[in-house]
Amino acid sequence: QVQLVESGGGLVQAGGSLRLSCAASGRTFSSYTMGWFRQAPGKEREFVTAIRWSGGSTYYADSVKGRFTISRDNAKNTVYLQMNSLKPEDTAVYYCAAAQIWGTVVPRTDKYDYWGQGTQVTVSS
Repeated sequence: QVQLVESGGGLVQAGGSLRLSCAASGRTFSSYTMGWFRQAPGKEREFVTAIRWSGGSTYYADSVKGRFTISRDNAKNTVYLQMNSLKPEDTAVYYCAAAQIWGTVVPRTDKYDYWGQGTQVTVSS
């Protein structure tokens, strides 16, 4: 049974930082791409960033480039999202997802097979 469990969300002031974690279990993820998505109230779920488990190639949405960094720890089967210079518009529920994809389809939510339950990030102004 595949499980993706996010943690690390919380309340932070604008300009602050948070690190989210996504612990993956239930299968071997070496051929997978791990993505982070977010969904703000009343908005569609949107792509944030992704990383290929094997090789570590990364892909970022323009809105977070230079502020967010995705990484993975193979030994812990965990993917991280380091978020710096947070803005109120970053407020959302953040989700971890997994799929055997790469390339132009990476930002598409419909291409992911597994999802976590989400963790709330709130950035106050």
